Amino acid sequence: MRIVMQPARRSEKDVDQHYQDTIVKPVVFDDHADVLDAATLSQLKQLFPDGQAQMWGVVPGKKNANVSRIKKIRPGDWVFFSGDKRVYFGGTVALMWRNKELATRLWGTDHADSTWEYMYALSGTRGFDIPIEEIRTLLGWNPNRNIMGISVLREEESDTLQTLLTLDPATAALEPVDTAQEEAAVAAFDGELERTAQRAQRGEQTALKRRLLQGSAGQCALCGRILPGTFLIAAHIKKRAMCSDDERRDLANIAMLACTFGCDAVYEHGYVAVAAEGVIQVSPLAAEIPEVAAYIQEKLVGRSVTWWLPSRETYYLWHRTHTFKAQPPL
Repeated sequence: MRIVMQPARRSEKDVDQHYQDTIVKPVVFDDHADVLDAATLSQLKQLFPDGQAQMWGVVPGKKNANVSRIKKIRPGDWVFFSGDKRVYFGGTVALMWRNKELATRLWGTDHADSTWEYMYALSGTRGFDIPIEEIRTLLGWNPNRNIMGISVLREEESDTLQTLLTLDPATAALEPVDTAQEEAAVAAFDGELERTAQRAQRGEQTALKRRLLQGSAGQCALCGRILPGTFLIAAHIKKRAMCSDDERRDLANIAMLACTFGCDAVYEHGYVAVAAEGVIQVSPLAAEIPEVAAYIQEKLVGRSVTWWLPSRETYYLWHRTHTFKAQPPL
């Protein structure tokens, strides 16, 4: 999975209007069947059975400067929109095509009489609120580097951001698996460095869990059930990989007990968060997965987390702004 960064400054009037027209209000396919070729229309309807999707596009650029970057993008890649010094929106590329007539109808043309004809439909969209400064620091960019045009990040950068933001791959849109490459990747984990890392992580988990458990049982911080320690883990409130050394040593605040029956998973994947004062916040995107929605409704809706304290709010806030699947901004 690659990650694409695209400037879409919402402070600019025309871009904000484009965002309202085809992101906030998805494009209905049948409204434009006269300018969509049959193959593209068929693919869109297969991917989006409700007959509509959020769409965006890219101009070819001066002397086709953007075309080489566009050709690197594949279905399954994540695209982030940035503006006003923040990343504020993202989603998965479900389908790409080129259609100058449709792009002109949807967005008109720019000052150079070009249109955003390299088009893509997005799925799994969500809101973010990440300062560009944080992205620069994480990826080791120059402090003054800005996202001036469409950028396809290198594999290492994409992997780092995927870890930061807990991005779920759109498996239906991914390319076929290269079995040989997959087997080689699995074999590469069977090394001393990997075993050492696993031992260190198990040691840290044991230390955290021992601190949090009261005897052989404990209480899940999210659902409140008292369970044997076997079914509880010490879940980092803020993603461990993104913690500073001082934060990792803040054993009294950095982790909470979460049950393996579902609470750890829905928190880790951003379908619930803990708001200020400990109220459980449910992602509107949870409704897209009935089994997840049912679990949250039964075990978590209306609960307050007693584990929340002002001293832990910094960690919960990080999770809310980086992992929680927020509604795309209007």
